[in-house]
Amino acid sequence: MEENGHGSGDGSHWWWALASAAQLGWGVFSYRRGGVGDSSLMPVKAFGVASLFVGAAASAAFGVLHASGIHKVEDLKEMGANIRTGLGVRPRGTG
Repeated sequence: MEENGHGSGDGSHWWWALASAAQLGWGVFSYRRGGVGDSSLMPVKAFGVASLFVGAAASAAFGVLHASGIHKVEDLKEMGANIRTGLGVRPRGTG
């Protein structure tokens, strides 16, 4: 277990994947159904469908981050530093 209480092997990334799939499915269903009912509500319906697609993308992104063991911003910064070091980029101010 890590210090924040979320172990990297706890399998909770599957919940994020399930949430993403559900939102994506609901968004596709709503999009295919089209404009049913009062046309004055179309902007609200369009915003709702777009929100489902954005939410699905966000859930998938969080699932990928969680599955890869990134739980804090510091973990992401460290990964970026490792990538830059591997590419041969020197830190600023070192010549």
